[in-house]
Amino acid sequence: MNTFGLKIIASDKVFYNGRCSRLVVPALDGEKEILAHHQDMVIATKEGSLKFTSSDEEAWVTAVVGIGFVHIANNRVTVLVDTAERPEDIDEVRARAAMERAKEQMRQEQSIQEYHVSRASLARAMVRLKEAGKHEIK
Repeated sequence: MNTFGLKIIASDKVFYNGRCSRLVVPALDGEKEILAHHQDMVIATKEGSLKFTSSDEEAWVTAVVGIGFVHIANNRVTVLVDTAERPEDIDEVRARAAMERAKEQMRQEQSIQEYHVSRASLARAMVRLKEAGKHEIK
């Protein structure tokens, strides 16, 4: 099976470092799948679910990631994001509180920069809640 090197780096830790056979990232214009020997490129990512299969398993591993980018070169992929966490590690109560805070901030009069920060916080909270809910069902 064709594999490539994958390193997922969050601002506070290395989330994953190993071999991978498939990677799906939440790009700005939709999900992008990366396979072995992919063309060299850089892809901007948004908040969402990143999924990959490691070379020794067939099951998908899911991570909730924040904004960042993916660098693909020489059959190696580096994902650099501001946050990365497993759905089972998400505190649903905290995520729901963050969503309510972000909604309240969006209702208030604010500068353009504050608006974009509030919108990003709301998007992140919604993705975290969505993935935490999927994990509980299984």
